[in-house]
Amino acid sequence: MVSSLCLRSMGVVLMLALLASCRIESAAPSTAPLVSRLEGAPSGDVWVYTSMYRHVLDALDPLLQEKLPHVQVHWYQAGSEKVASRLEAERTAGAVRADVLATSDPFLYERLTREGAFLRYASPNVLRVPRSLMELDAHYAAMRLSTMVLVRRQGLENPPSAFGDLISERWKGRTAIGDPLTSGTAFTWAVFLQAKYGDTFFERLRAKGTIVAGGNAAVLQKVESGEADVGVLLLENALAARERGSPIAFTWPTDGAVVIPGPVAIFQTTPNPTAAKAFVDVLLSPEGQRIIAGKGDMHAVDPRLEGPRGEPGLEALMARTQPWTPELLERGLVRGGELKELFSRAFSQ
Repeated sequence: MVSSLCLRSMGVVLMLALLASCRIESAAPSTAPLVSRLEGAPSGDVWVYTSMYRHVLDALDPLLQEKLPHVQVHWYQAGSEKVASRLEAERTAGAVRADVLATSDPFLYERLTREGAFLRYASPNVLRVPRSLMELDAHYAAMRLSTMVLVRRQGLENPPSAFGDLISERWKGRTAIGDPLTSGTAFTWAVFLQAKYGDTFFERLRAKGTIVAGGNAAVLQKVESGEADVGVLLLENALAARERGSPIAFTWPTDGAVVIPGPVAIFQTTPNPTAAKAFVDVLLSPEGQRIIAGKGDMHAVDPRLEGPRGEPGLEALMARTQPWTPELLERGLVRGGELKELFSRAFSQ
């Protein structure tokens, strides 16, 4: 994703531009083995701190064993907020165990980049990733895309068509949203909506009796139970719920769905950069992307691949979403504390 400090290293920018100029969008995804690293065959241990779902990691393990037979991958899996807390504690103690970070908090990646935490690495597999989802200095790269959409009970007449509709009288007391104080995806959604509708947006939601449900699972439960008619939810949660027969449907909001990149980055402190780079290559390979998108019900960053469960692919997704901009990234990074304070004051009244 492009930041205001994207041009710190023109050499890497030029390298990425050259790769992007070599796009062959019509080519079929390759299934050839990954090229061995110039530093030597990857081996040893790699610790990965991630918020990816456990069943996605289980599906990735056989691919990793095939592509990196001499690398032992160790997972620490938890929600993005818990991963960030553990990481901060380790950084404070001066003993970061993680070699690779793979969570869904783009603002955390930008902050750590500015603090010099990440190794620069441009995987060959990023050449097709849309530029708006890339950090051009190659400190991190989007690996998966989650998307916030509107969810509703099936059969609901005249459902809201936009996030902005949630502050209308019609949905008073009938809407559930996540809590940006505790949920990283809800926080990203709040950054976009505050930028679009202003600082009073949260107060207007509160005035209409909006239910703050916590995380995405709690929002889904509110809608499924009938306590709320509509909600703001991750597409991946809505797709998984629909697959198991939940009586819900979802809407692509006309004011733009909120796409949330899940980046991957390598820490400067890794004792095994060769294996860490090879691991990142596997995640960004067509095979890795198919597993992450297919098992996680989210979009891959490779535009050649289909969307989850029959949904349109990356190009159609980007047309339906609010674009990431340097200003939005800066807003979430610099004004994040202020946003949380505004939300807390609005919903404590």
